Amino acid sequence: MGLEAWYMDSSDEDQRSPHRMSPNQPVSLEDMKKLGVFHWKLNADIYETDPELEQIRKDRGYSFMDIITIHQDKLPNYEEKLKMFFEEHLHLDDEIRYILDGRAYFDVRDQEERWIRISMSKGDLITLPAGIYHRFTLDQTNYTKAMRLFVGEPVWKAYNRPADDFDARQKYLESLQS
Repeated sequence: MGLEAWYMDSSDEDQRSPHRMSPNQPVSLEDMKKLGVFHWKLNADIYETDPELEQIRKDRGYSFMDIITIHQDKLPNYEEKLKMFFEEHLHLDDEIRYILDGRAYFDVRDQEERWIRISMSKGDLITLPAGIYHRFTLDQTNYTKAMRLFVGEPVWKAYNRPADDFDARQKYLESLQS
């Protein structure tokens, strides 16, 4: 099954709820690409030896890799971290995540500032471009295990909105025009 994404409703119930509109307003992979968001579906059971993952890493220069487990028993300061991940922010580099187990949501803003929720599950690899406003949360299963990939030395610095003055943000906005 392909990646599922949809426009979010504006309710402020639990951030881990799906927040679908009624009726649901799906967002296609094509629309995601226009925002600079790319997706692959891989076999997470063989991530250690997967030639497809190796190829993506080689083609895109993802030299750094680590694995983070987001679960209350595994992640120190779990509640605090979840709140932090859910603050709207951007990075000065692409964000690359590969879900090895469990489920999670990435929310990204479209050109009209509307939130799009991207449902991630085992085998989904996603790249968010530098400068896109986004946030991350678990779903109601409260568990995911993800590989973090990075070009060169990782910089996990998040710049909470407003962060419009950064070159990365300006470049991103320009890329949407083309």
